[in-house]
Amino acid sequence: MQRLIEGFRRFRDNIYVPRRGDFERLASGQQPRYLLITCSDSRITPAQFTQLDPGEIFTIRNAGNIVPDHRAGYTGEAASIEYALNVLKVKVIVVCGHAHCGAMKGLLNPETLGTLPSVRGWLVHAEQTRRRVDEKHAQLPDAEMLDAAIRENVLVQMQQIRSHPSVQKALAEQRVSLHGMVYHFDLGDLFVYDEARDQFTSVLATTAPDGSGMAARTSPAPLTPA
Repeated sequence: MQRLIEGFRRFRDNIYVPRRGDFERLASGQQPRYLLITCSDSRITPAQFTQLDPGEIFTIRNAGNIVPDHRAGYTGEAASIEYALNVLKVKVIVVCGHAHCGAMKGLLNPETLGTLPSVRGWLVHAEQTRRRVDEKHAQLPDAEMLDAAIRENVLVQMQQIRSHPSVQKALAEQRVSLHGMVYHFDLGDLFVYDEARDQFTSVLATTAPDGSGMAARTSPAPLTPA
């Protein structure tokens, strides 16, 4: 607990005090542009890796960055999505998976969940991910299969978020855009889903003035260091 308190004191002295006016203005309300749905994993720090300020990003976090289908009922995810779209008027929805996801490991290895009945029950909402991995990636080694599951899960959750009436309406009215990405904290890289090419591509892909540049790292090839 002492470390948390000391961290807050550093935050107040080094961040809050110099920007007191910005924080005070937030008391009048929030106007985030982004709704980010990501994992509860302690290694994932959305404000840090996106460098967005307080008030810019509305975040839903849970095990496996899962969005239960609308038919699941009045879940916390459904309530947050509805509020983000209908009250906060976010413009961008992002489903963000991440490397080395424990929830996806559990999905692929349900025998490890014997003492975690709540986790097992929650992962029912990612059952389509497991089926897609079985159908498309069963031949892969374990590490590559996990990477494939992480990517497939982002796509499945993007499908499931489209089942929510508030999302359907916002998409139909072109008030919001929907995106998927996978954050590799170990590589210091972010892979964004390109629907036209049906693959995840590194945002670090660049092109030099001579047209050479760094080749884009893409998936579904295994996501390994270049």
